[in-house]
Amino acid sequence: MNVRRRNFFQGIIGMLIGLKASALAQSHPRLNEPEKRERTDQANAHGGFLSVHAPDLPKLPYRMEGGVKVFHLVAEPVKREFLPGKVFDVWGFNGSMPGPTIEVTEGDTVRITVDNHLPELTSVHWHGLEVPIEMDGVPGVTQDPIPPGGRFVYQFTLHQKGTFFYHSHMPMQEMMGMIGLFIIHPKKAYLPHVDKDFAYILQEWAILPNNTVPNTLSMEFNWLTLNGKVGPATTPLIVRHGDRVRIRFVNLGMDHHPIHLHGHQFYVTGTEGGRIPRSAQYPGNTVLVGVAQARDFEFEAKYVGDWMLHCHLPHHMMNQMVSMVGPMAHVGSGMHSGMGMQEGMGIVRKAHALSEDLGPGLGRGMGLATRERPVSALVGLQAKGEQMRHGSNSKPDNEKQIPGFPQDMWMTMDATVAKPETYGLRRTWTGGVMGMMTLVRILPPK
Repeated sequence: MNVRRRNFFQGIIGMLIGLKASALAQSHPRLNEPEKRERTDQANAHGGFLSVHAPDLPKLPYRMEGGVKVFHLVAEPVKREFLPGKVFDVWGFNGSMPGPTIEVTEGDTVRITVDNHLPELTSVHWHGLEVPIEMDGVPGVTQDPIPPGGRFVYQFTLHQKGTFFYHSHMPMQEMMGMIGLFIIHPKKAYLPHVDKDFAYILQEWAILPNNTVPNTLSMEFNWLTLNGKVGPATTPLIVRHGDRVRIRFVNLGMDHHPIHLHGHQFYVTGTEGGRIPRSAQYPGNTVLVGVAQARDFEFEAKYVGDWMLHCHLPHHMMNQMVSMVGPMAHVGSGMHSGMGMQEGMGIVRKAHALSEDLGPGLGRGMGLATRERPVSALVGLQAKGEQMRHGSNSKPDNEKQIPGFPQDMWMTMDATVAKPETYGLRRTWTGGVMGMMTLVRILPPK
């Protein structure tokens, strides 16, 4: 009787285990057993969550001291290569710009020692975090500024979860690049679970040709970066067909950025205030990431292919813009090209406020050309002899002039930016990826 009863209960338990396993398999029908085990092992290795991957940025390591996670940040000058051959003098943390990612869990107590290796005062603010007032990092208000060569120790316990960031609370230092991601994972993972978790910091820079130092006072930006890189040097995101993907964005700059994903619809699931309740999450394929904001979105990688992910502001899809260098068919009144930044911004330096010198102008240059004129053999009007070689019915210069020419340029550099993540991309892909742009590569399982 006891044996029969034991066998009966063992059968019931076995049936329940089987039902649970079947339900788990149905909830992830695309995953076979080894893939499920790999994902589970990865999650367990990071305390029950998937580690966030911020392309082209390091993680900030920590050590444990009496139950406290201890981090060390060093504010210092950094050289950052936005694009091969284009190295700039910026400021960051621990040799990186943006700084290394801090990744912790809700409920953790953290201690962050900040050493100032800059030539001026600084402090670090924990953007969006609810911390004791003396830990908020506002120089002169909540603490003394950290002097050059000085140190300050921040310590607080985390009760929030979501996408946050840290940055200097000196405004021009922010424009020099002093920011990093601060990711707080929940104690209990969000549902539905994601298979990949990525993060980006959006920044913009004003750097004149033949200069390496950002002009932090300028409001005209010609370099737009994702994690300190511009397209096509940005590292593509690699995901598997059928994966659920989360991408986090943080913006610290002077411009808002409408981030657009090609080929897929997503749900906006988080802000700088944390996770959005499921009932309030909303669909889209473009999300505006405003200054000082964070936005998370999630989507299912339904369609195999190399899909664009980029800011949709047209000027943010280009690199190293200066002034228009060729004629724009200036006839009578209109916009001049080749003017200096002051003229382009309407700053009165001579003449009077209604002078033609202060008329509409494309003022991102150095003011070397005072009027529209061809300055390169590559743009502008062809010589008459050149026209004749291309066809006997060519019209005179003044009749071949096309208003608006030139506009866009096409330049490829596939081999220059090649890395494992770009393997297999279509030839000349780099011609279509510039500025604040990258790719989401959805690959078949094999």
